[in-house]
Amino acid sequence: MGSIVKVIEVISQSDKSFDDALRNAVKEAGKTVTGMKTIWVDNFSAEIDGNQISQFRVNAKISFVLDGKKQ
Repeated sequence: MGSIVKVIEVISQSDKSFDDALRNAVKEAGKTVTGMKTIWVDNFSAEIDGNQISQFRVNAKISFVLDGKKQ
């Protein structure tokens, strides 16, 4: 039987960069999700404070393989 892949949507932000926001998304998801395989970025956005970007935001989808073991 083949593997089943599940996809979750996450939103993450960082005051440093879009790259950092993506890394934060994977790090936080990894606390409860195992078997992550890919992250697909759906949307980038940013919050502006004055003339500076204050928050970098990403909406992303993370895929992971379902374990299939019953507990």
